[in-house]
Amino acid sequence: MNRQKLTPYLFLFPAIALLGLTVFFPALQAFALSFTRYEYDITQPPEWIGLENFQRLWQDQVFWQTIKNTLLYLLGVVPILIIAPLGLAIVVNQKLRGINWFRTAFYTPVVISMVVAGITWKAFYTQNGLLNQLLKQLGLTEGIPWLTDPNLALWSVMLVTIWKGLGYYMVIYLAGLQSISPELYEAAAIDGSDSWQKHLDITLPLMRPYLFLVGVISAISATKVFEEIFVMTQGGPGNSS
Repeated sequence: MNRQKLTPYLFLFPAIALLGLTVFFPALQAFALSFTRYEYDITQPPEWIGLENFQRLWQDQVFWQTIKNTLLYLLGVVPILIIAPLGLAIVVNQKLRGINWFRTAFYTPVVISMVVAGITWKAFYTQNGLLNQLLKQLGLTEGIPWLTDPNLALWSVMLVTIWKGLGYYMVIYLAGLQSISPELYEAAAIDGSDSWQKHLDITLPLMRPYLFLVGVISAISATKVFEEIFVMTQGGPGNSS
C-alpha cells in the first residue's frame, strides 16, 4: 500500500526536479542578486547593497513609462482578444461551404514568426506603405506616421498583436463551441428563440470557462510582449512604446 502511494511521486520527481533547476532556482538566484551590485565579473563577487537597486528603479522614469505602457497594452489588447475571436469562432463554426478555407485563413497568422510579422507590418506602416497608400486612394489622409508618432506607435503595435492572436484564440473558442450539444439549440429554436437569444442564453453561459482561459492567457501574453515592439519601434519614439 505504501509503495502504491509512493509511485505517483516517483513519476513526478523528474519533472519537479527539472522545473526546480530551470525555473525556481534561477528565480531565487535572480531575487538574491537584486540586492547586490553585480558586474558580471567572475573574479569579483557580488557586492551587497540592500535596497539600492529598488530605490533607483523607483526613481527611474523609464520604469514608470514601461508600467504605463504595459497597462495600456493590457487594456487595449485583452478585451478585443476575448470578444473578437469568439465572434469569429461562432462564424466559422457554421456548416457552410468553404468554411474550412476561412478557418485556415484566420489561423495562418498564428504560425507566422513574430519577427516576420513585425517586419511585414513595419513595411505596411511606412509613409509609402500599403496602409497609407490605401488611405490616400480613399482620399482620407495624405499619410499617417503610424510608428514615428509617440501617440500612435504603441497602438499600431497593438494591432499586430491582435491580428496575430485572433486565430489562436478562435481555435480555443471553436473547441468549446463544438463541445456544446446541438440539441440545446434545437430546443431553444422550438421555444421560439432567435439566433441572438440562443447565443445569449446557451453559448455565453457554457463558454465561460473558455472566456476565462482566453482572458488569462491573453493577459499573460500581453505583459510579455517583446518581439513586435523590438522589431517595429525598438521602444520608441521617445520610449513611447
